[in-house]
Amino acid sequence: MAHKTLSDIAAHKNQPAPLVCLTAYTASIASIIAPHVDLILVGDSLGMTLYGMSSTREVTLEMMINHGRAVMRRNGDTFVVVDMPFGTYEDSPPQALSSAQRIMTETGAHAVKLEGGVSMAPAIQTLTENNIPVMAHIGLTPQSVADGKFRVKGKSDDQIARLHADAKAVETAGAFAVVIEGTIEPVAAALTKILTIPTIGIGASATCDGQILVTEDMLGLLDGHTPKFVKHYAHMRDDIEGAVQTYASEVRARAFPGDAHIYHAPAEDAPRTKKSA
Repeated sequence: MAHKTLSDIAAHKNQPAPLVCLTAYTASIASIIAPHVDLILVGDSLGMTLYGMSSTREVTLEMMINHGRAVMRRNGDTFVVVDMPFGTYEDSPPQALSSAQRIMTETGAHAVKLEGGVSMAPAIQTLTENNIPVMAHIGLTPQSVADGKFRVKGKSDDQIARLHADAKAVETAGAFAVVIEGTIEPVAAALTKILTIPTIGIGASATCDGQILVTEDMLGLLDGHTPKFVKHYAHMRDDIEGAVQTYASEVRARAFPGDAHIYHAPAEDAPRTKKSA
């Protein structure tokens, strides 16, 4: 089967079956989710999820490239997008182009994602003019949160007007899709109707053209606060802890490794005992 393309993603606009999207940062997770999703995002959420950072703002370009490479090794036929980390694209379109070219060249990914609306339109246009597909990201943009307090967007007339302006700006600049995060449901639904590119919701609206979650959130692997928009499809943190407790108990009791888990010398190499006279 051929890899999914930009045309495949675009074809999901206004379709009964929305795009299924999840994050992956490692080859092993990518290989598990790839057969079941349309798009994999190598998200800068890895900073908090894998590295224990306090925010995504500490993630580096080198980190994103390394994890992007890992995912691309086991992505199957899935379309892969790599996040551009904080501080690698905001200063100017040339800076954005240089960073995006590194990501695309060094990972082999199919597209990049960056946060921001009207202010980032020039960067998006520069990237698309240089044949780098861009997924935009508006609404709640984690890289812009410096105090660790994530606030839902679309609660005021001013915020709604800004969201509409951001959505139209990224579409006009050439983004092939846009993530709408942490946005009041009616506003996200309205944005989905007015845009001609697919919208991908996370804490937005079920009417979006696709949905995305952080895989570790969805699997119940993380501790601490769980966002309202996350549904736990499994409770793997509990499963892992239970398995580790059992392992530790067996090791301490010398029940592991058992006979089935150790190597035996072949019969012909076994020590021979001296026959008695």
